[in-house]
Amino acid sequence: MAARIAFYAPLKAPTHPTPSGDRQMARLLVRALQSAGAEVDLASDFRSYDGRGDRQRQQALQAEGRDLAAALIDGWRDLPEGRRPTAWFTYHLYHKAPDWLGPAVSAALAIPYLVAEPSFAPKRAGGPWDLGHRAAAEAIAAADWLFCLSRLDMACVRPLVPAGHRLRYLPPFLDGAAFAGAPRERAVVAGRFGLDPQRHWLLAVAMMRPGDKLASYRELAAALRGLAGDDWQLLVAGDGPARAEVEAALSPIARNTVYLGALAAADLPAVYGAADLYVWPGVGEAYGMAYLEAQAAGLPVVAGDERGVPDVVQGGETGLLTPPGNAEAFAAAVRRLLDDDGLRRRFAAAARRFVGKQRAVTSAAERLREALP
Repeated sequence: MAARIAFYAPLKAPTHPTPSGDRQMARLLVRALQSAGAEVDLASDFRSYDGRGDRQRQQALQAEGRDLAAALIDGWRDLPEGRRPTAWFTYHLYHKAPDWLGPAVSAALAIPYLVAEPSFAPKRAGGPWDLGHRAAAEAIAAADWLFCLSRLDMACVRPLVPAGHRLRYLPPFLDGAAFAGAPRERAVVAGRFGLDPQRHWLLAVAMMRPGDKLASYRELAAALRGLAGDDWQLLVAGDGPARAEVEAALSPIARNTVYLGALAAADLPAVYGAADLYVWPGVGEAYGMAYLEAQAAGLPVVAGDERGVPDVVQGGETGLLTPPGNAEAFAAAVRRLLDDDGLRRRFAAAARRFVGKQRAVTSAAERLREALP
């Protein structure tokens, strides 16, 4: 009998209306579990996220979560055994979005509790998210299987894992078919967006929002201000509430910058396929799905060597990783790849192979299959 998985994402359900890397990975995990032979049902779209550090809100979410867990337990207990879940799978729990459902349901139904992308930051103890911080620690300790999507998270999670429980590295992955098959139609893309096809196109794909995304835009602007030559254009695909701040940061290179706006998912492969280089510092990136998309399309990457970026970009093979916050090094890496067509082609071919062979849905399915009951 196939494993029947109750799937849950406390930060952002796979059905959430707003596109994001979290939603994309949630959907990819569902596909990987199905590819591994499991039947997958969305257990709940309850969002436990509190971004303000509001303890009263966190307590209200905790209470709501406990009520929902109790209702799920009662409902499943009334079902015949063949229709109950045989395992619970939670994607991305951390102090701002703890899992108030999975541990309780798994314990009550005596089924394995599986977690992908758990995150634990000891520095959050006693702070505004202390309630969620403690809940995340308890959930991690309760999980029978933990799959970390970055080696940095693994190091922080490992001390919480009891003996006999399993901790595994699950490299970030992608369904790269649409990107790998993207045509290189520079003339079409140039006509649509008013680009100069004779110049190198540097691409950045990211939402414009406060925090790490805005910090990355600012670091990118600082680096490209020092990029020698006038043989390039920066293409910015994205939009959001920090649009004005992003435009202000990029104003010193305004004559070299073209804003493409927020593109539909179906339009992105053609833009990746037409560009020459993907450039994104990656401040605070857990890993960054856009790096995988770019490489699937054959784009070499220039990025900051921080947090989860080295888990998705092979420095010296599929791109160049530079010291975080070092604008001069970032600009030098971009110039090196623009000036060396042979190196850029080698990185492009390696990037396609890397994503196609090592970061496919089927590769993730093989790793997840080990945990299925």
